[in-house]
Amino acid sequence: MDKNPLLIILGPTASGKTKLAVSLAAELNGEVISADSRQVYRGMDIGTGKDLAEYVYQGNPVPYHLINIREAGESYNVNSFKDDFYEVFKSLTQQHKLPVLCGGTGMYIHSILQNQAFTAIPVDQQLRDSLPLGVAEALKALLTAYPIELRAHADLSSAKRMVRAIEVADYLSKHTLVPESRPEIHPLIIGLTGTVELRRERILKRLDTRFEEGLIEEVRTLIAQGVTPEMLIFYGLEYKFVTEYLLKQLRLDELKEKLYIAIRQFAKRQMTFFRKMEKDGVEINWFDSAVEPESLKLAIQQLYKDQFLR
Repeated sequence: MDKNPLLIILGPTASGKTKLAVSLAAELNGEVISADSRQVYRGMDIGTGKDLAEYVYQGNPVPYHLINIREAGESYNVNSFKDDFYEVFKSLTQQHKLPVLCGGTGMYIHSILQNQAFTAIPVDQQLRDSLPLGVAEALKALLTAYPIELRAHADLSSAKRMVRAIEVADYLSKHTLVPESRPEIHPLIIGLTGTVELRRERILKRLDTRFEEGLIEEVRTLIAQGVTPEMLIFYGLEYKFVTEYLLKQLRLDELKEKLYIAIRQFAKRQMTFFRKMEKDGVEINWFDSAVEPESLKLAIQQLYKDQFLR
């Protein structure tokens, strides 16, 4: 068997990733590691779709990791995720358990596959405040002023990414970055996709369920516990729009309509990111999420055996 296998289940929101990951982990002697940037926070349950009841397979609980590990309002970023992921990954592999990484935060998943050392470079708020944030040409001029070796990996596709590239180049001009030693990983990546119509139908159904389960009350409770409206808006989607509703900036019908549209747009961006990962050389084995669950699971198990048990 290959050393350090990692099964990855990715896909846009409402594609059925969790149920699939749980069933595969249960049958392949594994445990689930969440790759969701918001499920790390306690008390943010309904809006993030934790669905902890899904971590049961045929009556038996399936262990999960990197869920409910931070207080709402705390900072968490790609490098925090990488540190936490590798800690869990090492523990599971030492126990001869299969790590099953599951989620829709493409940046987190890609960071593991790339193991890019630059994610450890901290944000320099003072530098950012001095930059012409919305002027792409001015940012590009500032970036090209650094030696090529400090900006070789720069992404010029947006002003936001150029700001980060300047931040990285500036840090490297003053510090020596020593890459952290990480275990080599052998991934098998499964992507769930389907028709846009089915995805929209699932998003709408799930959104209605979340309102019925108390999404608005969850956000109201977070604010009462001291999480600022600004931070909740920063978390985006459900938390952004419900907070605006509670601040009386939206009517209830506006909240539901705007949130539904925003989640649809978010799912589209997720798929765009996954396609970008493929352009970067990441091999994703795509499956239709509408396929009968047992058939889907068996097909993926066969892929797993072919790759890791030869």
